[in-house]
Amino acid sequence: MTITTSTAKNAQLEAIDESGWGARFRFFQPHNPAFWVYVIGVGAGAIGMIKYFGPALGGTYRLAVTSGIVFFGIYLIPWLLFLRRQNRYTAQPGGLLATGFIWGAVAATFWIALPANTALLEIWTKLLGPAGAETWGAGLAAPIDEEWSKGLGLILLIALAPRLVRSAYDGFIIGAFIGLGFQVSEDILYAYNNATASFGVGQLESSLFILALRGFAGITSHALFSAIFCAGVMWILGRAPGERRIGRGLLACLAAMFLHFAWDDASGLFGWSTFLTLFAPYLLLMPLAIVVLLVVRRLASSKERAWMRELLAPEVESGVVDQPLLDAVSGLHKDRRHFRKLVHDRRRARHLVESAGDLAQEIAASGGQETARVAHARAEVLRLRGA
Repeated sequence: MTITTSTAKNAQLEAIDESGWGARFRFFQPHNPAFWVYVIGVGAGAIGMIKYFGPALGGTYRLAVTSGIVFFGIYLIPWLLFLRRQNRYTAQPGGLLATGFIWGAVAATFWIALPANTALLEIWTKLLGPAGAETWGAGLAAPIDEEWSKGLGLILLIALAPRLVRSAYDGFIIGAFIGLGFQVSEDILYAYNNATASFGVGQLESSLFILALRGFAGITSHALFSAIFCAGVMWILGRAPGERRIGRGLLACLAAMFLHFAWDDASGLFGWSTFLTLFAPYLLLMPLAIVVLLVVRRLASSKERAWMRELLAPEVESGVVDQPLLDAVSGLHKDRRHFRKLVHDRRRARHLVESAGDLAQEIAASGGQETARVAHARAEVLRLRGA
């Protein structure tokens, strides 16, 4: 049992209430209309997926589809490990993130984006002519329907888990998972379409080529676009106290759409130079996208970092967590790097940060009450600190 001031304890309870951290995610909600929209969307997307890939699986292009699924399934593993590391501070439960991923992979791709892209490209063909649509159509269609199809997934998750989806950083992380689902489905589509373009010749080699090309380009693809876009949506909605920033949110959404547009229409933007047409997406657009992502992530995490400090403040007062450890667990990469230098042991520093995060998780799950799990997590922090 720790002894803390009432001010620190009240701030801790307020942070738990505002963040919703520790609340359970329940997917099955038959009385919630958002549940049925989600089910209908994923169901319709699944039917669209079967219609698209069904003939291929039973015919000439079976190897292209199956190899694409296997290759991009393996490609998905490091992405999930990376995003798991980003799911820090008031971390989202795995079930919620999986629900978002499925929406992006099935509903956003096959229920909304594919039909919408087809319709919009027909409109741009009529307005710009065949040549203009060939140059600009993809960038004028995809950023609109694809970003909003993924953003709709975030809106549905807010309705399904209003206590859990509160901050811009929640939108950032959930958006990344929704975008990752979309990205993997789109990559499998590319593997299949590339095989059909060569009439089924060299299907395995074709899938490997798409894996190499899309795998590298995927660093700044849908996961990045959606993380930025969904953080912007959360700033516009302002669900966390003091976090409503409409101008910032609109700017983030437009930035995601612009990056998507520029990537899809690089041939139009840089068509006056063969060199830039080939290399500008990698030399200019990828660095720009990464810079935008880092800026949005830093801004989006500020509220979550404040919640983490408030949640662990009583533990600091009681001496369980010292100030450098608090700065590391609630701070940015530079704070964790500074903490590693203080500890002089990279592995021990990582374990300390993880144990402090586990303690915060248990405190949030208990609603700020003393439980056996909280006591165990606290004891582990003290053990690692040698206190």
